[in-house]
Amino acid sequence: MTGTKYDIHPTILREYDIRGIVGETLSVADAKAIGRAFGTIVVRKLGTGARICIGYDGRTTSPDMEQGLCDGLTSTGVDVIRVGRGPTPMLYFAVYHLEADGGIMVTGSHNPPMHNGFKMMMGHKSFFGDDIQHLGKMCADGDIDVADTAGQSMTQDVTEPYLESLAAAHAPVGELGAFRVAWDAGNGSGGEMMAELVKRLPGEHILLNEEIDGTFPNHHPDPTVAENLVQIQNVVKEQNLDLGIALDGDADRIGVVDGQGRILWADQLMALLARDVLADNPGATIIADVKSSQLFFDEVARLGGKPIMWQTGHSLIKGKMAVEKSPFAGEMSGHIFFADRYFGFDDALYAGVRLLGVMSRTGKSLAELFDELPRFINTPEIRIECTDERKFAIVEEIRDRLSAEGADVNDIDGVRVSVDGGWWLLRASNTQAVLVARCEAKDEDQLETLKMALRNALQASGIDASAV
Repeated sequence: MTGTKYDIHPTILREYDIRGIVGETLSVADAKAIGRAFGTIVVRKLGTGARICIGYDGRTTSPDMEQGLCDGLTSTGVDVIRVGRGPTPMLYFAVYHLEADGGIMVTGSHNPPMHNGFKMMMGHKSFFGDDIQHLGKMCADGDIDVADTAGQSMTQDVTEPYLESLAAAHAPVGELGAFRVAWDAGNGSGGEMMAELVKRLPGEHILLNEEIDGTFPNHHPDPTVAENLVQIQNVVKEQNLDLGIALDGDADRIGVVDGQGRILWADQLMALLARDVLADNPGATIIADVKSSQLFFDEVARLGGKPIMWQTGHSLIKGKMAVEKSPFAGEMSGHIFFADRYFGFDDALYAGVRLLGVMSRTGKSLAELFDELPRFINTPEIRIECTDERKFAIVEEIRDRLSAEGADVNDIDGVRVSVDGGWWLLRASNTQAVLVARCEAKDEDQLETLKMALRNALQASGIDASAV
């Protein structure tokens, strides 16, 4: 039976997932429609009886969204395995562990409390880009197959095997050191798994904001923003800990501070982790996104690896990893991907244990490892408000103008402009109504010059550049 036509708000169909504001651009009815369309795709490909895992994060709207999604999927004849509330990587793990045909996670990731959305897998591959646009068109056209007999819905607890895989992440390096670590879940959906994981690790572990609370009462769960790491920095310094590990709202992104309370931005962390991966995979292809420091690409090359700069976005990075058969990748937003001894998806808890393994393997503190890295001067990610309707056009306008002026422009993802001694980047966020910028240089004077160039480019397009 064919379904009725259903229009999904076009702004929620993002490049690598579906994301909107509940009550404004996203509803439970949308969740059901998305489930019907995804289920139709699965059944047309695999037939009835295919199995899809679903999970949800700790947001107040997520249980209802998960139910709507489940109803939509089962209406097409798909069997649904409900793994319950937890981090997004647990849902990814479930797809592999249960040999399911795909998975969907209900999550707003690191966005504000009333945001929510869906991260999807078809088989072991990300479902993104044209796939998401096609799903939206299927809904709009009523191109939906409703089964005469609905699929089954069942519950499956995967917490124990998932925790076992996390605790064993360091295994090849031998005994894990007894470190003193602060862990901050930011009241996100990784809190319960985090609390259970540390029971299986040696050392002393201080838990912060481990209670799952979708209102995020203590701080926003985005570890790429320095102010969100102040609490864990203070705890690390006050208690003389070895390091701190912070998670985002659905625990697929990581933030790290060393024993001195210094923030290791994701590209710096990736450089340390890449050393470990390349030690076991000589000459391997290692991938980072366009926002990452030149430090990372230079370090991978120095270690004999093949560095590749790629587009930002967890789905895009995972897709490129599969093409290049890369054992390791990451992006500045804190998504860290291990195909070395793992499944190739982004998992902050797994990355955290791998980092402890690096420290154990080298016998060095995180602060010592950090001090070994070359130093560039850079800004953190700068977010500039810009409407979803305008942000991509602004980037294209700046790209075309600078290219015509003869600038050294890399447009693989936004605009990355290179000059002697540094670079600046401007791209449109795929998850928020903002432009994202970053500058990097070898000294303060050059950094100021780059920031001025960025401000001029924004102002020439009528954008307020005061945030730069």
